[in-house]
Amino acid sequence: MKILNAVLGATALAAVSLVSTIAQAAGYPERQITMVVPFAAGGPTDTVARLVAESMSKTLGQQIVVENVGGAGGTLGAARVANADADGYTVLLHHIGMATSDTLYRKLPYETLNAFEYVGLVTEVPMTLLARKDMEANDLAGLIEYAKANKDKVTVANAGIGAASHLCGMLFMSAIETPLVTVPYKGTGPAMTDLLGGQVDIMCDQTTNTTKQIQGGTVKAYAVTSPERLEILKDLPTVKEAGLPQMEVGIWHGVYAPKGTPKEAVDKLSEALKVALKDNNVSTRFAELGTAPSPESDATPEALKAKLESEIARWKPVIEAAGQYAD
Repeated sequence: MKILNAVLGATALAAVSLVSTIAQAAGYPERQITMVVPFAAGGPTDTVARLVAESMSKTLGQQIVVENVGGAGGTLGAARVANADADGYTVLLHHIGMATSDTLYRKLPYETLNAFEYVGLVTEVPMTLLARKDMEANDLAGLIEYAKANKDKVTVANAGIGAASHLCGMLFMSAIETPLVTVPYKGTGPAMTDLLGGQVDIMCDQTTNTTKQIQGGTVKAYAVTSPERLEILKDLPTVKEAGLPQMEVGIWHGVYAPKGTPKEAVDKLSEALKVALKDNNVSTRFAELGTAPSPESDATPEALKAKLESEIARWKPVIEAAGQYAD
């Protein structure tokens, strides 16, 4: 009888908890929401997050505050959200690193495909292949030739293991079948600073971080990784035009919530995201940064889940071939 009463008591508590969660979700949101960005403030992912958060706040009627939780290639911030209360008041905006960290890190503090609810895709940012301003090569073919001839001394900067610039650098080395000297930094800012100063040779990073440098002529740009040329960088050829189609890649961004977040809350977040991606301010600012909002059909839980699954499968062999793992 005691066991039966205990079971009934536990069941009753669970039922009360479920009713409470549903009731809370019905009135959601009733207070401020935190959007975790797993990288430093001022970086390309942070820029995307702040634009989207500002617009979503208007739709939801509550402020979304961006919190930067950098470190370990974005996995610290992702873990922070995976372990947060599943009430819709803590969400994550992460980029392609959500997929690649599944292979890059031998032991993650969360299960990538099972620790989150999916809200939707935000944007897919092209990458640009750059070099120091005084690089000897003047086109991509020349850069590849130079890199192969000097593979033991050519340096490729990145913002740290798991960063978009790290992934693009690995893809470049894989495409030209030549290992180069990788130089990791603690963020995009210091990596770009050293490229501008000529302390490193090559860097591959998102247009949200490189467009102004390219337009200002402070770096030498070779190609953009999008299928078509960008309106804002018309003179920059695509990697396919330049002879390296294997490097076509976009750094996609998505919004997640902790596993178990009520569907009502996830749906409201997804609807607010769709509105944000139609916001003229968001689309205008994205265009200035060389990107565009995802179509409405991608701002859904289903689209983000499918993207994450396919990207884990795509990047696994690239990372394994490079052998650049993180503990």
